[in-house]
Amino acid sequence: GPPARAARYRALEEARRGAPVLLAHTLDDQAETVLLGLGRGSGARSIAGMRPSDPPWCRPLLGVRRAVTRLACAELGLTSWQDPHNTDRRFTRVRLRTEVLPLLEDVLGGGVAEALARTATALREDTDALDGIAARIVTVPGADLDIAVLTPLPAAVRRRVIRGWLLGGGANGLTDKQIRAVDDLVVDWHGQGGVAVPGGLARERLFAGRRKDVLTLYREPVAERQR
Repeated sequence: GPPARAARYRALEEARRGAPVLLAHTLDDQAETVLLGLGRGSGARSIAGMRPSDPPWCRPLLGVRRAVTRLACAELGLTSWQDPHNTDRRFTRVRLRTEVLPLLEDVLGGGVAEALARTATALREDTDALDGIAARIVTVPGADLDIAVLTPLPAAVRRRVIRGWLLGGGANGLTDKQIRAVDDLVVDWHGQGGVAVPGGLARERLFAGRRKDVLTLYREPVAERQR
């Protein structure tokens, strides 16, 4: 699950001593990641999957099927370690791997994993292009964001500018739903209150709100009963 994955990455970060790390994610892992993103409705960034190179993390096997990597290990006489979590059906990814993807392959006549991986690549290219456009619109971390700057932008670019502004102001782990709620403060403004976004400290919450013609970030203490 996510906590175990985060712990593994922390351990790798501590052990790598400045060197890049090669990860063994395969095309099948990429297909599963795309399906997870689709099911969660978390936007193009999630469906775009994993990057082949995201320094210091590199995934040289991202275009290779899992079955091929296993056959290669057998041919080379290598004993690969099988994570017991990979067969634990309590995990959504395991059920996608063992039930959903095989069913999709059967219903659609094969080639589903490859098609999902191609989808990830196409979306990643589009996402990178839109991110590049949004990055040219300079925002100041923590400062108010002028509504007039956002209003004329295409929706996909505007939400990326908002995302960058939120991250620069201390938010983290943003979901597509949260970004769209902040976007509504710009395009569907009818006096609604601020939007809670992750990134507050232990005893406070971080909010994005609208004040006249600007978006602003502010923090509020968490009430005792909410903690």
